[in-house]
Amino acid sequence: MPRRRIPRTSVELTSLGFGASLIGNLYRAVDDETARAAVDAAWGAGVRYFDTAPHYGLGLSERRLGEALRGRPREEFVVSTKVGRLLEPREVPLERDDDGFDVPGDLGRRSDYSRDGVLRSVEASLERTGLDRIDVLYVHDPDDHWEQASREAVPALVELREQGVVGAVGVGMNQSSMLARFLRETDVDVVMLAGRFTLLDQRALDDVLPAAVEQERAVVAVGVFNSGILARDVVPDDARYDYAQAPPDLLARARAIAAVCAEHGTTLPAAAVAFPLRHPAVVDVTLGMRTADQVQRNAELLGAVPSSGTWGDLWSDLDARGLVRPGSADRL
Repeated sequence: MPRRRIPRTSVELTSLGFGASLIGNLYRAVDDETARAAVDAAWGAGVRYFDTAPHYGLGLSERRLGEALRGRPREEFVVSTKVGRLLEPREVPLERDDDGFDVPGDLGRRSDYSRDGVLRSVEASLERTGLDRIDVLYVHDPDDHWEQASREAVPALVELREQGVVGAVGVGMNQSSMLARFLRETDVDVVMLAGRFTLLDQRALDDVLPAAVEQERAVVAVGVFNSGILARDVVPDDARYDYAQAPPDLLARARAIAAVCAEHGTTLPAAAVAFPLRHPAVVDVTLGMRTADQVQRNAELLGAVPSSGTWGDLWSDLDARGLVRPGSADRL
């Protein structure tokens, strides 16, 4: 599988990354064997970039990922995790987690973007994963914490990078404007951009992507299916967009894009995976994967090509029909 290097670092990511939130029991539980089989299948498909976070299943994702990678050549894979949410025992435990993961609610999350909080989070992640190092560290969702994240969390990560403890540092968010600020105003190497550079949403062309090119930094694209609306060949009536029911206008546009994809001999999800990788700043598309079957499908999507021509022909056609932002096919 092709690899792309994060500029200014020696860290290289495979074009497809394994998003480990689902093996942290996001929305529904999977057993240890299923989770392990998914990681094994990803390895067999050539995936060597694995992304996790303490938030995912209250540490379950980190533990499962670490166990699945144990014994594999350490120099062959890259693991990223995140800081900004500390896991702490609840005074009154919940029966189940209340933040989307099907796990016991004995732990809670506390936002902490301080230097001390970052160091504590990294230490806990190393213990849960059992790894000797974390290759990429992201500040996780600092939307309401710009001051502390930019003045304490990022500098703490930069210290760890300069000490050789981590290979690259960055920020991950569901918005693009603040990510552009991190790229321009702090010393991050990479940003994880969720859902803002997709077939349905190209707003990152206004801020994050130009900033990444100007600053010679990298972008990891996630959420490329926009919560599911772009994940199937045929868009269902109950498709979700950004965690909510998709409105009629977006359903209609997704279906129109799917029809153009079919004309070019490809599918909507294959195009959704290929679209972000066309930009020179994007080094990887990371997809959530729960089972070995999902891994196989995602690897096939990455390798798909339109039977009637090139991806460029499809992007130009979508542009000409007004289904992507005017001129966006010409700007990359």
